[in-house]
This record gives sequence, C-alpha cells and structure tokens, in this order.
Amino acid sequence: MDFKSIDQLNIQGKRVFIRVDFNVPMDEKGNVTDDSRIQAALPTINHALKQGAKVILASHLGRPKGKPEAQYSLGPVARRLSDLLKKEVKLAPDCIGPEVEQMALAMVPGEVMLLENLRFHKEEEKNDLPFAQNLTRLAESYINDAFAVSHRAHASVEAITRFFKEPAAGFLMKEELHYLNKVMEDPARPLVAIFGGAKVSGKLEVLKNLASRVDKIIIGGGMAFTFLKSMGFSVGKSLVEEDLLGTAQDVLKTAKERGVKVYLPVDCIVADRFDSSAQIRITPVQEIPQDWMGLDIGPATSVLFGEALQGTKTILWNGPMGAFEMEPFSRGTFELIRHIVGSGAISVVGGGDTDLAVHKSGEAGRITYISTAGGAFLELLEGKKLPGVEALKKQ
Repeated sequence: MDFKSIDQLNIQGKRVFIRVDFNVPMDEKGNVTDDSRIQAALPTINHALKQGAKVILASHLGRPKGKPEAQYSLGPVARRLSDLLKKEVKLAPDCIGPEVEQMALAMVPGEVMLLENLRFHKEEEKNDLPFAQNLTRLAESYINDAFAVSHRAHASVEAITRFFKEPAAGFLMKEELHYLNKVMEDPARPLVAIFGGAKVSGKLEVLKNLASRVDKIIIGGGMAFTFLKSMGFSVGKSLVEEDLLGTAQDVLKTAKERGVKVYLPVDCIVADRFDSSAQIRITPVQEIPQDWMGLDIGPATSVLFGEALQGTKTILWNGPMGAFEMEPFSRGTFELIRHIVGSGAISVVGGGDTDLAVHKSGEAGRITYISTAGGAFLELLEGKKLPGVEALKKQ
C-alpha cells in the first residue's frame, strides 16, 4: 500500500474523523434491513476506541439532493450502531457548523458520534474545498474506510485529505484493496470472471480490461441477451441495450483474439411478463418466443457454467444470473453460488445485488471475500484510479 493505515497512526486521545459507508437499506418504518456495511466498519471503529480515540463517523445515505430530508436521516443507523457497539452513539444535528463543532470538542476518549447525512449539503458531491475545511474543524486525524464511495471525488473522500498531514486508510479499505489487487495483479490460475446483472453499460470496459487478464469469462443475467443479440439470436422481449450491440461484439472479438474462452447461456427461463406469477418455460436461447422475455439462466446453462468452473483457482463475480428476487427466477443464481463454493477456488464477489444473493443463499461464509462496493469495485477492475485512494497516496 502506498499510504498509511489507521494502525500506523498515534490517535490516542485524538478526535478521529472516519469516513464510512453507512448507505444501508431501510424499511418503511425506518429500520435498517441489512447492516452488513455497518458491520464491515466495526474493526476500524473498535480499533480507534481501544486506542482511546474520540470517534467521529461520517457517511451519506441515499440521494437527498443537497438538502435535509427526514427519510434520509442517519438516525436509524446511529441506533443500530449503538446496538452493535453496545454503547451510545450520538447523532449530530448536522455534519458541519458551530453546534457540531462544540459537540466534537466536548467529546471524551471512547465516545462515538455520527454526523448527520453528508449529502444534506450539495457541496459534498461537488468536492467543495470550503465545505471539506468545515468538516476538518471537527477532528485531528482523518481515516477513509469507505472503499465503496472512493470512486467518487466528493468532499469527505477527496478534498478533505488536503487538510490533514497524515490521512490514512481504515481496515476495510485495506482489505478491499488487498483482495481486488491480488485478483488483478497476482491471481492463482486459472482465473475466471463471472458477470451478470441487468445492464451491460458500465461493465463492457471492465470486460475489455479483464480479457487480457483472465482465463475464462462467464456472462449471464440480463446483460447476456445484449451479447446473444449481437451474435444474431432473436431474444424476444428480453432486456437488450441496443446501442451497445457493437461494443458487445468487440468484447467477444477481443476475448477470442486473446484466447479467452467466453461462456454464454445456452438455455434460459422465459416468461410472458415480468411477474412471479407469469407463465414460464425453459427454452434454448435460439428459440425464445417473440413476446416472451428471458429472466434466468436455464438448467443446461447451470451445468455448463458449473463445468467451466471446475479446476478454477480464482473466481471474480459481479451480478446475478437472473431476477433472483422472484422465486421462479432465482435458481440459476443460487446454482451458480453452489458451483462457486464447491469449486474450492478463491472467490471474490462484489456488487449490492450479488452480495444480497450470496447472503440469501446461506453460503456467505464459504465465499472468500465479499466486497461492500459496486461502482468502485467495477472501476478498479476496469483499471481506473479511484479518487479516494489516490488522495491518500498523494498526501
């Protein structure tokens, strides 16, 4: 790592600003429904508390468009974190301002305060320097433990690092980069990349970059139909990104030139509408009815993908194989998870939907590493530099 981490800093008795990613799902009553991102930050928070630091946590939640909105308050997160830490976590009324500064100055070692949603201020997403400087007034040390937002040049991620002598990474940030860099730079081979999910856009450049690094590529989910249509198949009303058909052809061509085997579905579960109570059938990909849509990979494809994973040493996976949230279209994704854990390979999984599917399958404990990130995960695989990471290196 070209930057320091929290365990290399003397933070005893200091006010430590930790940028976390607590952008978690909630139900209509305002209860956190999945606290995995909160849990992922606990090692860094607990380390700071053991060192006698005064912990100030900062995060965004949702997209409140630069102004306070009650539905995006971090109050429920503060309550959940209090339960997990078994100590009170105070929620500040804002993330900047005299009142918040007074609260920070009054903290004693071992206390935890969560700032209110950073995105209640439009300056956060604009990477505004004065706003970042106002955040700086709260603390003496800065830690970035939010890999999932480090692909964004936002004030609490990038600009703020300019005002601290030794900005550093938290344990989650270090772990994320360790696993992803290992997959990209020094993987045990054969290395297989699996991509699914609804959309091709955002993943094509990743696939192009990986074509020179992996041994096999498996493509499923809704994005597979853009590839199938680019090959001349009729895919009925299946999801297709028409403007990316040419790019999909380019990816297949690049992979072929580099000797990388690409696996696409050979059959799929089709339905007459996007509904769990729809009529469904299994059909070869070349026989999808004109008014029907593919919503999951079929059993023959599951077998094919399972065979492709035999003997694999490293697996990288982003995106489910179908609309797994609906029971009739979940089998392909859960079968794939069983093939992944059964392969015995090092497995690195990223993306919110993929994470959810893995936990829903009950196999999360058998996956080597589950990333908290979606966009940052993909951008790193694409070969891009992440502003949050580069900012730590620069300082």
